[in-house]
Amino acid sequence: MTDLPTPEAPLDALFMRIERARQTLLMLDYDGTLAPFRVDPVQAVPYPGVTEALDGILQLPGTRIVLVSGRRADTLVSLMGTRQRLEIWGSHGWERLLPDGKHRTGQVPPEALRALEQSALLAEPARGLGARLESKSCALAVHWRGLAEASAQRIHDLIRSAWEPLCAQAPVKLLEFDGGIELLASGRSKGDAVLSLLQESPPHTPSAYLGDDVTDEDAFAAIRGKGLGVLVRPQQRESLAQAWLRPPHELLVFLHRWQRARGGAL
Repeated sequence: MTDLPTPEAPLDALFMRIERARQTLLMLDYDGTLAPFRVDPVQAVPYPGVTEALDGILQLPGTRIVLVSGRRADTLVSLMGTRQRLEIWGSHGWERLLPDGKHRTGQVPPEALRALEQSALLAEPARGLGARLESKSCALAVHWRGLAEASAQRIHDLIRSAWEPLCAQAPVKLLEFDGGIELLASGRSKGDAVLSLLQESPPHTPSAYLGDDVTDEDAFAAIRGKGLGVLVRPQQRESLAQAWLRPPHELLVFLHRWQRARGGAL
């Protein structure tokens, strides 16, 4: 990790480049970045004004907007609510949902699938989780947001001790995120999604990745030296991001600045 990010100089430099560019790339995490956390993920809609700001950017030529999330890609379509459908990379880079509805999923190795099946059985000591246990094609996640601290810690310790040995036996990895833990097939990450998007873009395309969680650090590492990583959260923490925004106000200022910069672009 680097020193804590400072907000102004890197952002000013980014917007100067955006004003002069024909093409730009804006990559965005969802939960904790565009939307506040909620106990029920279905209720986690974007902060007021975010959808409208993104629609404003999309009305102007030259910006590709992509969501990069740990969620399943299909769950974000209705939550986002933009007039134009966005490209979405879900499940930490394992899924890609294009604006035209085409959906691509990476092939999870059989050994990882078997480990994920086993992880569901090993989660039995924490039975009673119900909807807090989220199954994906490439992962199994446990959420404890909204529980008392002691209950959350008990579930964390049980699940981590049950799942950790699987990481030495199969191509899977543990990811702790804000409000839960996830066993994920190895081989893909948000950083891989960012690298793919950068490679698809013209050389020297002004680009930014906005995220809040430790699961976004792979993306911050991937964009470093090629674009700007922006940490979006109420409090600073050590991060590979080079700038920091407090949501929702500073996030909205950033999006409106992007729109203005594109409005005056060459």
